[in-house]
This record gives sequence, structure tokens and C-alpha cells, in this order.
Amino acid sequence: MNSMLLKQKLAELKALERLQLEEAKTKEAEIQAGLKDSRYRASARPEQLPPDGDWFAWVILSGRGWGKTFTGAGWLIEKALSEPNIECAVVAPTYTDVRRTCVEGPSGILKSLPKGALRFFNRSNGQINLTNGSKIHMISADEPDRARGLNLSYAWLDEFAAWRYDETWTEGLIPALRIGQTPQVVITTTPRPTKLIKEFINRTDGSTVITRGSTFDNAANLSPAALRELRARYEGTRIGRQELYGEVLENIEGALFTQDLIDKTRLNSAPELVRVVVAVDPAVTSGEDSDLTGIVVVGKDALGRAYVLADRSCRDTPSGWAQRVINTYQEFGADRVVAEKNQGGDFIEATLRAIDRNVAYTGITARVGKKLRAEPVSALYEQGRVSHIGEFKELEEEMTTWVPDLGMKSPDRLDALVHAIVELGLTYGSDADRFFDSLAPACSKCGFPVAYDAPNCRNCGMNINGLPGGTSAAFAQVQPLSDTTPTIINEASIGFPTV
Repeated sequence: MNSMLLKQKLAELKALERLQLEEAKTKEAEIQAGLKDSRYRASARPEQLPPDGDWFAWVILSGRGWGKTFTGAGWLIEKALSEPNIECAVVAPTYTDVRRTCVEGPSGILKSLPKGALRFFNRSNGQINLTNGSKIHMISADEPDRARGLNLSYAWLDEFAAWRYDETWTEGLIPALRIGQTPQVVITTTPRPTKLIKEFINRTDGSTVITRGSTFDNAANLSPAALRELRARYEGTRIGRQELYGEVLENIEGALFTQDLIDKTRLNSAPELVRVVVAVDPAVTSGEDSDLTGIVVVGKDALGRAYVLADRSCRDTPSGWAQRVINTYQEFGADRVVAEKNQGGDFIEATLRAIDRNVAYTGITARVGKKLRAEPVSALYEQGRVSHIGEFKELEEEMTTWVPDLGMKSPDRLDALVHAIVELGLTYGSDADRFFDSLAPACSKCGFPVAYDAPNCRNCGMNINGLPGGTSAAFAQVQPLSDTTPTIINEASIGFPTV
């Protein structure tokens, strides 16, 4: 009797296993059929579908609103569901970007998955498990080591041009893309002329396919009011060419700043700051065609590095922009407002004090031209001593497009930035610079200090003090003040970059 019951139970278990297997096959068949009629396949424009050919990287360079997230999510889902038990990855500048935009967003992975394809989504460890056994790992580009040890077949890399570390790609993802006959990546990004973007564009070996597009390609799915505002604000500007039309813009010859200089030190947050100032470059008039009032917030830390915290520039009446200045002053806990008073004189201070009588204020009289004021600030960027906390598109466009001596429109935001950094004492003439200057000999022609062993003055080009040996010969003229041989300290020995 026990033997008969056991056989019956075994038969029932085998029947259940067959039923479960048939159900799994049926469900998988439904998912595969659903891929053919998925939201991605049903709604994608031709340029949003994967290109033909044996490519490694499909690089989509397009304006905002083109449908990059929709395309990246749709492609990655197809790949993850077409092959069972594989590993894929979705990577964005930060983990918040991955979760909020690429995974949980209205065009993200969770909204694009066919019904029944999701087994579970573990938000805490950043993993999406699918019913066919495949996994999608969520990775922040801010953590270059997160991809190490993964065995990836496919990856979707979002806003690639905004990644802070090239190593996330070169040392993390490339070694991880090692499973299958043809590992592939889709790169979706608003373009910038970064080193890696240029490398992809310039490839001629057939491994890369470039797709370009503009915001207006997707006009049917965007708000008409939003499109009108975008055109009104950005049409005809470099920002518009990049952000709306997806152009990769090269640096402008003669500009004091480049996007590379700004990008290489960009941070998400600032350290503890010892000073914060709000700098103002006031407009003379307040009409629709008047200049902006530049309002820029900059702080510095104890090591003498500057951090650009905010750009609150506006076109407003004197009372309107003054109120904005005071609000910004209070918001950031600034210790001073500085403003150029060449045009407004005492009126600027009076307008600010009418709102906050206790505001700490310093008026600046600009005695030299904009180029001479901006050049020392440009040098600080070259030395890596200024970081932008986040992105300031309008300010950065002004910085990278203004060319001195061409009679271009006054750079209001840039002027305010320069005022702030000068007020913080970071440009030439500060106490720190005077101290270090005293450690090197001066050029007999222009007085500029030059590093030890430099043959010529880096400011005017003259041989130092007319001596054949350059600064080494100049140092040979130094007489010790005591019996102790003086120790020569110079820019090179203290780690300052030499030119």
C-alpha cells in the first residue's frame, strides 16, 4: 500500500513538473512574441531602431527630448530577453540617474518590459532579474570599479559625455564586456567634445555606428509650448546647437576657456568652504533687449581652490535683480556681495541696502580691460584650481565662446565670475601668490617670477636677467645672508605646474 501511494505521488510530481515546464515555455513564447509587438518596436522611429551590421558600439548623439532613454531601454530589454541567463548593464552618470531615469522613468526599463518578463527588481542592490534568467545590473559611472568582475554581454551607457571618469569605460566596462560572440553597447548622450566621444566619432574600422538627431525629430511627442520656449531661448546659440541639435562643438580659437578645462574638475558637491561671495555685474538698463545682470556665487576652501556654486543671472529691474542678489546671499550664507560700480556707482549699494541694510558689500571699480581681468582666472582653470559644482550651461557657453579683442557683447556672467574669484584673493596679487613669487627670481623686463632653471620669462619671453643660464644663473647671483647655504625653493620643487 505504501509502495502504491509512493508511485502515485511520484507520478503526480512528474505531471506537475511537466505542467510547470509547459507553462514556462508558453510564457516565454508569449514574451518573445511580445517583443515583436513591444512598445519599443511599435513606437520607435526608424532611426531609433538598431542599425544593421556587425558593430560594437551604436553611438546616439542627439538633442534633449529626441528619445534617447526610450531607445536605450528598448534595445537593452530586447537583448536581455533574447538570450537566457546573460548579464547586461545600464550605466549613467550617477546611481540616481540610473534609477530615476533609465529604470523607473516614464521611458525607462520597467515601463518598457513586456508583461510577465520581470521576475523581481531589487532597488537596494541595483539588479533587475528577468524570467528567462537574465540580469540587468544598475551601475553608477561615478564608481569606476563597480563593473569589475561582471561578465557582460550587452550594456546601455546613458549621458556618456557627462561621465566624470573615463576609467569607468576604459578600465571597468570594456574588460567586463567579454561574454558571447558579439558583445555590444548602445551609447545615448547629449554630445560634448570629450576625448572618448571624439574617439568614437573618428573610428573608421566599422566598429562604431553614429546616429545623430535633434530635439525636433520627436516633436510629435513633446509639448508645443516646451518646443516654443526652447526655440526662443536657445535657437541660434552654441548651447542650442549642442542641447537641441546634438552637435559636437569644438573649442573656439582665441577663447580664454575651453569646455575640457571646465569638465575635468567638475564636482557634484563642494567641500567645507572658508569664504563664499556673491558677485554682481549689473545691467545698465532693464528692458527686454538689455544686458543680463550677472549674478554668480563662488566659494573657496582652506587650500585655496575655488568652487562655482550657482549662476543666478537674470534680466530684471534694479529692484528685481537686487532682491535676487539678497536672496542668493542669504541662501548660501555668503560673507560678502561684490559688484562692479563703474556704471551704477553708489546706486547699486543703495538698492541692495534698501532690501537688507546689513548686507556686507564691496563696490569694484574696474580699472583694466575685461581680457586682463579674465586672463588670471583662466590660468586658475588651467591649473585645475576651480571646480564647477554641477552644470551651468549659460555661464559655460559664455566662458567658452567669448574671445577677447573681437568687440563681442559684454560677457555678463563671466564678468561676475571674474569679480568673485578676484574678491576671494585667488588671482595674481593675492597674499599666497606674493609669497610664492618671493621664492623665485623676477624677470628684469616685466618683473614676472620664473621657475628655477626656466631659460626664459613665461610672461614676456625674455631671457631671465639677460644671463645665459636663465634662472639657474640668476640664482647663482644670490648671496647667502648667513653662513648657512640657502635652500632654493621654487615652483617645481613645491609641486606647482610650470609652463
